[in-house]
Amino acid sequence: MFTALCFDDVLLAPQYSEIESRAIIDIGNDLGNHHYTLPIISAPMDTVTEDCMAAEMNYHGGLGIIHRYNSIEDQARFVRSCTPRVGGAIGVTANYIERAGALLEAGASIICVDVAHGHHVLVKRAIEKLRHAFPKAHLMAGNIATPQAFKDLESWGVDSVKVGIGGGSICSTRLQTGHGIPTFQSIMDCKMSSPQSKVKLIADGGIKNSGDIVKALAAGADFVMLGSVLAGTDETPGEQFHTEDGPTKIYRGMASKEAQRNWKGDYSSNEGISTTIPYKGPVYKILKDLEKGITSGFSYSGAKNIKELQLKTKFIQQTNASCRESGTHILEVKNG
Repeated sequence: MFTALCFDDVLLAPQYSEIESRAIIDIGNDLGNHHYTLPIISAPMDTVTEDCMAAEMNYHGGLGIIHRYNSIEDQARFVRSCTPRVGGAIGVTANYIERAGALLEAGASIICVDVAHGHHVLVKRAIEKLRHAFPKAHLMAGNIATPQAFKDLESWGVDSVKVGIGGGSICSTRLQTGHGIPTFQSIMDCKMSSPQSKVKLIADGGIKNSGDIVKALAAGADFVMLGSVLAGTDETPGEQFHTEDGPTKIYRGMASKEAQRNWKGDYSSNEGISTTIPYKGPVYKILKDLEKGITSGFSYSGAKNIKELQLKTKFIQQTNASCRESGTHILEVKNG
C-alpha cells in the first residue's frame, strides 16, 4: 500500500527565472496533426460540449470534443458546423464503428473512445477494430488510472490517453465502487513509467483552477480536460434557470442516473450526480483567465514551454495547514 497525492497535496517550488516577459512563454502543444496554443480540451459531456463550445475552444487555441449522447446524425452535424479542429466521442458497443466513420467524414480530427473504465477488454477490441478501419485517425481513449493501463492502451494502438478515474467534481465512482486514484498521482505514475512514450497524456478530473493545470502539466500531462471549470457558460448546452440566488445551468456527470435515463432510457450504474451551477457568462473570459494563470505559473518555474516545465519542476508536499494558507484565507480570519 502506498500514499497517493492529489493536486491540493502538492505545490511547485518557485525557481530562478530569466523570463523577462510572459509573452515569450509558449504553453501550447501538439495533438495529432495540429498545434494547439492552449493545452485545454473541453470534456465530451452533454452539459459541456456541443458545436458552440467546440467552436469557441477552437477559436481560442484549444480543442472541444463533442459528446456521444445523441444520434450519429446530430453529432456529425455538430462536427460539420465547427472550424477544422474538433473531436468526437464514441463508445465501445453497438454502432461505434459507424459513428466514428460519420464523425471522420464530417471532419473530426480526433476520435475519442470515451468510457468510464478504459482498461477493459471491450475498449481493447474497439481500439483494434477502429485502428483497422481507420488506420490514419487519431484515437484518444480512456479513462485510465494506472501505469499498466497506460502501457496497455499504447500497445493497443491509441495516440492519446485520458488519465484520471474518480476525480471529477460530479463523479461518485470512488464512493459507489471504492475504486480510483487521485488524478495527480496517476499522471506522475503514468509519465514516470513510460517517459519515452509518444502517446499524449490528457489529465482528466480533479482540476479546479489554473494552478491545478500547471501542476498537471508539470507532472507529465500534455493537455488537460475540463468539465466543471467550463460548465455554466453561454456556450454549454442547456437553458438557464432563474433562481433566488441568480441564473444557473445544469451540470451533470454522464454516469449519473439523470444522464443515463435521458440518453438510453434507464441507468446501469450510479457513478455521478446532476446539479445546477451558477451561470458564468461567455467561456472566453474563463479561458483567458486560465491562460494568464498558466503562463504566470510557467514563469515562476522559469520555463518557456511545457517541456522545460517538466524538466525543471520541483514538487513539494504540503500539510493541511499549508493547504489552508495557500488559499485566500482572509475570509477565515474575518469569520473567526
